[in-house]
Amino acid sequence: MATILAFDFGMRHIGVATGNTVTKTATAQKCISAKDGIPNEAQLQKLFKDWCPSIVVVGLPLNMDGSEQLMTKRALKFGHRIEQNFKIKVNFVDERLTSASAKEEIFSQGGFRALASDKGAIDSLSAVTILEQYFSEQS
Repeated sequence: MATILAFDFGMRHIGVATGNTVTKTATAQKCISAKDGIPNEAQLQKLFKDWCPSIVVVGLPLNMDGSEQLMTKRALKFGHRIEQNFKIKVNFVDERLTSASAKEEIFSQGGFRALASDKGAIDSLSAVTILEQYFSEQS
């Protein structure tokens, strides 16, 4: 059984989800705060210490036509830093529409107030969707 950490990269919040290769389930975790795309180092270190992942997945934001954008390059840079700092292979997964899916789920549970109250919840639910996408691509 391998533990997986998945990330939905963002400039102010980085969504986090955990899962494993046996049950192929994903669970949202508390998001990591970031400043200009640079994650809070203490929060990131704690995640890796607590979960000891064997696999890392980072969502790759692409335009709807599949072309890259500025956030694509930033997410790639984030993933490559994780590879270097934690000596772990990072898998990138197309994340088109994951944030829209997460917003829809939160909205269905609590309306506009729920959407406005916790931006980090959207990011972490997006990370869950990214991890579920990874699982479906591995099947």
